[in-house]
Amino acid sequence: MRMPGKAKPKAKGTSRARMPRNPATKSKSPPKAGAKVKPGGEAKRGTGKASSRLVDERIRSLGGWRAETLAEVRRIIHEADPDIMEECKWIKPSNPMGTPVWSHAGIVCTGEAYQQVVKLTFARGASLEDPQGLFNSSLEGNTRRAIDIREGEVLDAEALRALIQSAVAENLRSSAPPS
Repeated sequence: MRMPGKAKPKAKGTSRARMPRNPATKSKSPPKAGAKVKPGGEAKRGTGKASSRLVDERIRSLGGWRAETLAEVRRIIHEADPDIMEECKWIKPSNPMGTPVWSHAGIVCTGEAYQQVVKLTFARGASLEDPQGLFNSSLEGNTRRAIDIREGEVLDAEALRALIQSAVAENLRSSAPPS
């Protein structure tokens, strides 16, 4: 007989990984037809024009050389892969406009603006060939690699295009079901 409030003893040879989990939070179902969406909700979902507008706003908010650099990088990214999706992720009070993210079968890269650099971080950068040596930051990691672009620097557009295409190919390769 079990005492109320006492946990049932675990059977020998079982692990928690095999036991069904109780979800800590309730999963969200899609909104019902005609339901109102919170203001800004459509932009956070990352679909279509609303997401692009959020990236536009983020670029405009930067101003100066950082806005010009991020806008140029964005143009090159879309040239390299017309099917790439863009959105702003990780929206929070300390970063109300979020971080621009470009994805195709997974995150390709993010674009962040700091005081001294515009940083492009490639999610799978360590897996990519970089014959032109664009990666100049986060080189010690096993997964990501980044390109820091400083004021006045000119980015090799062809090399960035090739890197974007390589990152998309890597995402597609790693997301493909095993044959």
